[in-house]
Amino acid sequence: MEVKQVTLLKRSNEQQQKDGVLTAAVVSNCLSNFGNSGTGHYKVYQFLSVAGQSLSDVSVLCNYVHLQNLELAHNKIKDLSCLSHMPYLIILDASHNELSDFFGFQPPKDLQEVNFSYNHIRKMKDLSAYRSLSKLQLDYNSLTEIRGLERCSSLTYLSLAHNKISKISCLDGLPLRHLCLRGNQLESAQGLDTLRSLRLLDLSFNRIRSLSGLQNLHHVCSVNLESNLICEITEAAHIHGLLLLSDLNLQKNPVQEQQDYRLSLIFLLQHLTTLDQEKVTAEEKVSSVNKYDPPMEVVAAKDHMTQLVYQLMQPQVLYDSTLPSVDSPYPMLVLTGPQGCGKRELAHKLCHEFSEYFAYGACHTTREPYLGEEDGIDYYFVSEKEFQNMIHMGKFVQTMQYCGHRYGLSREAIEDVAREGLACCVHMELEGVLSLRNSYFEPRYVLLVPTQVERYVACLRSRGLYTQAQIDMAVGRIQLYAGANRERPGFFDDVVPCDDQAEVYRTLRRLVKDYLGLEEQMEGDQSDRAVPDHASTERETGIYRSPISATTALARERPTSAKSSRPASGTQFGSALEPSDLSSRNYYNKVHAQLRPQKSSTELASIGRREQLIREAVVGKSLGAYSQLFKSSDESPTHPTANSALSVPSSAGALSEAGARDAAPDPGPEPAVESLDISALRHTLEILEGQERPPQTPDTPRPGTGLRSTMATPPSARPGSDNKPILPPIPLGRKTPVPPSPAQSSGSQTSSQSS
Repeated sequence: MEVKQVTLLKRSNEQQQKDGVLTAAVVSNCLSNFGNSGTGHYKVYQFLSVAGQSLSDVSVLCNYVHLQNLELAHNKIKDLSCLSHMPYLIILDASHNELSDFFGFQPPKDLQEVNFSYNHIRKMKDLSAYRSLSKLQLDYNSLTEIRGLERCSSLTYLSLAHNKISKISCLDGLPLRHLCLRGNQLESAQGLDTLRSLRLLDLSFNRIRSLSGLQNLHHVCSVNLESNLICEITEAAHIHGLLLLSDLNLQKNPVQEQQDYRLSLIFLLQHLTTLDQEKVTAEEKVSSVNKYDPPMEVVAAKDHMTQLVYQLMQPQVLYDSTLPSVDSPYPMLVLTGPQGCGKRELAHKLCHEFSEYFAYGACHTTREPYLGEEDGIDYYFVSEKEFQNMIHMGKFVQTMQYCGHRYGLSREAIEDVAREGLACCVHMELEGVLSLRNSYFEPRYVLLVPTQVERYVACLRSRGLYTQAQIDMAVGRIQLYAGANRERPGFFDDVVPCDDQAEVYRTLRRLVKDYLGLEEQMEGDQSDRAVPDHASTERETGIYRSPISATTALARERPTSAKSSRPASGTQFGSALEPSDLSSRNYYNKVHAQLRPQKSSTELASIGRREQLIREAVVGKSLGAYSQLFKSSDESPTHPTANSALSVPSSAGALSEAGARDAAPDPGPEPAVESLDISALRHTLEILEGQERPPQTPDTPRPGTGLRSTMATPPSARPGSDNKPILPPIPLGRKTPVPPSPAQSSGSQTSSQSS
């Protein structure tokens, strides 16, 4: 009998399930999570899941008042009024049903999470009574507007994906952290300004054309705008200030068709780590910065590369500025500083006072001349087209762009000065300094920096040449120069405040005299600075340095430290480098040379012979294979420089022998220069020319003169070089060589024959 009753009961339950009615027996089989009741007085089942059972009637749940988690997904439920009897309900999942009534039950006081996705809800109603609601999902319904959420002070998660919403509204002041409006009919992102706690925003598959409205979401980390109508890269400016934004998705937007789309966005949004669901690499970030806002060092490197490539495409010739001597590069002085600090006027004054040492190197520019500027004296004023043609012809050593205009220092401007045996004095902005530093020139760099901003601004305004924007830019660049000096010790050789033009020139004049070693030569100079050691030696011996030695000092050892505004400080050249001299330009090279493995005596002897041959060929003491590289085809046998190894135009600082002797008192008898090792020279010539030659005598023809007619004609000597002898530069501390005595010559020949 009992078996029949059980069977009948099961059949009854199955029939009720077929009718869509939930029974107590089914509920008892689906309960789980046994624990304390909401009041804590009973042990009850807290979780009920009857998902996917085609239920339409769940009224039996009125008896289960202690349920805390209820899952009714994938059924055919249209009425949830039974939930009004569940005061302890916390989580409700009623997705994939046939609900049309929005929250058709009395509010459980602790209800926190509700999922009504995939139903037939058309309208939202006021949810002010649901104060504890923190997560609400209403995806795939028929909602046309957002309303009724104003007092949901605990709502942090809201999903309204795939509805018919056309406007974002009624979200003011909500503590939302996750908002999904995917697949609606939105045409703008306005209405999100007050969501200050928002972290994740999904606006994909809408009709949004602009990113305006997102600029105040300062805590947002991820924005999904896939499949919208965003067309311009400039729209990224609206979210440029969202520093926490790391994930941005703009897939399937028209903006992706623009050139360099990805690099442009990465540049505008440097904090991105993921773009269009692809990781942003460090290389892409560097490439974007180098492309759209490169640092000055990158611009200078590109500029130098451009000038070098175009220069190598031109016929190669020897320049006066490339061979001043074996020991030192061509001497140059560069004045740099912010716009309008007076560096051009100071350069002209220096060149006027020290005309025996300096000449002004005028740059080319595409800007119009200011009042009082003269073409060819202050600048060479050219058009943009002419400037570009000069670049393509490889005529510039460095170029730069400033305030929309191009500036460039041409090689010919330097050569015009070098042909006169003078050092070149130029002025330029910091960008030009960085470019020039990449070249083989090693100038002295003096920074002129204003320290009184008000006075500097007043000076710029008094000129009447600059707009307010240009003045503001010039003032802002003061910190740029100061930062370059602070972050790069030794970058500038001296730093001089330029608030007072008279004082700055006096300071600059003392620095230049110190560079040139003219403390004992300039009359009327009562400086209280310590006299350099080499100057005292010259005073005691009666031997004074010639101007060539002074100008060559510009290209000698750099200062021992980066100086800041020390007008009375001197710089010793030729002194030993101290280990603490970290700012010296050649310090690391010298340390590296000291750390190299020691060379054998044979290697050192070979290197010494080669260096000796080169030096003696340059100073005109001896002839050899090296001198054939510099022979001029138009040399006359009776020319005073017929025995000189260099017949190309003289390099900076070159003097005539007579001029050099007139520039200083008679030093007395000069010590004899070390005699040339004829055996080493003959051995070198045998290797290079493949045949033996007899020892040189005054009557013996010069080696290689018979080949002169077959050699290409080198560049002609400078005008006037046939009027007086041209000597190569005299290195610092070196005396003018004298021919060896007959006894020394015969001794050298005897030793070579015996060897």
